[in-house]
Amino acid sequence: MNAILSLMLSGGAISILVAIPFLCVFVLPHVFGIHLEWLFGIVIPYLAIIVFFVGIVYRVVQWAKSPVPFRIPSTCAQQKTLPWIKYGYAEKLDNPVSTAGVVGRMILEVLCFRSLFRNTRMEYGTGASITYKPAKWLWLAAIVFHYCFLVVILRHLRFFTEPMPFFVPIIEKIDGFFQFFLPVVYQSGLLLGAALTFLLLRRLLDPKVRYISLPADYFPLFLILTIAGTGILMRYVLKADVVSIKELTMGLVAFRPVVPEGISVLFYIHIFLVSVLFAYFPFSKLMHMAGVFLSPTRNLANNSRIVRHINPWNPDVKYHTYEAYEDDFREKMVEVGLPVEKEPEPAPPAEEAPPAEEAEEK
Repeated sequence: MNAILSLMLSGGAISILVAIPFLCVFVLPHVFGIHLEWLFGIVIPYLAIIVFFVGIVYRVVQWAKSPVPFRIPSTCAQQKTLPWIKYGYAEKLDNPVSTAGVVGRMILEVLCFRSLFRNTRMEYGTGASITYKPAKWLWLAAIVFHYCFLVVILRHLRFFTEPMPFFVPIIEKIDGFFQFFLPVVYQSGLLLGAALTFLLLRRLLDPKVRYISLPADYFPLFLILTIAGTGILMRYVLKADVVSIKELTMGLVAFRPVVPEGISVLFYIHIFLVSVLFAYFPFSKLMHMAGVFLSPTRNLANNSRIVRHINPWNPDVKYHTYEAYEDDFREKMVEVGLPVEKEPEPAPPAEEAPPAEEAEEK
């Protein structure tokens, strides 16, 4: 029931988001003569970009201010110890003790998803036995999704730059090398949809993953799938006016916004969903893009045996040593028979009283 409710909430939210620009851009002009293209083509994208950057800066600053009282890196190899114990290149990446090792580990983590590659999944065997098997399909779907999403973003720079960066045509040629009809079919779009479908089906078909999935897990998948779907429709099915679209996007970049005529409602649905994704990004699990660089389980060297770590924010503590304690209570300790490290100093001898005759004379 929880999975069905999560799906209904996420799917309903996406349906409402699609309906909002459709009603405001397509229905209102034809029924009431109200035109709101400027709202979805100018105001909402600007607001989304502002929320995106401000939200990311706020989250990163909050993470940076979080105290890390001790070293907690996640490790899976031998720590550097005695000289005769093996500590090779693999150990330097999995259990680094230097900044160079941490940098190498972070590069593999960010570019290759190394920890996800080593991930395993638990399965129940016969009886009460439990087995662990690799989860390489999850790693493959994740890395395909992220790199295809990056390629799609880089290809879209052709709409926001004039002249285009030199690498955009190169990426387009490589991405569309497998051409079998016009317009050119980009492999990144197809692979992006396939990877998203796999990640969605994994949450739906795996009972363990489905049990822990929340609407916040389904919503980004549905949102990105809908964005990809509207983009595919504009490119291959319902042709969009590319010249007018680039005029609008270049106006946004140059801070001279204009809303040309002839832009289809599908484009406004597409850009509205992209704006929602940008505004939603800093407050969602998608922030792992920036969080991975600030995670103490990844960006710290495991050198606790080499360097003594002292928290700089701890207040100074006034210690009462045993020597000071004994100085305060030495006489009483001796009186009750407690052993002391330093014997009390003997009392000075008392002055002898003068003889009685001398006292009478005085």
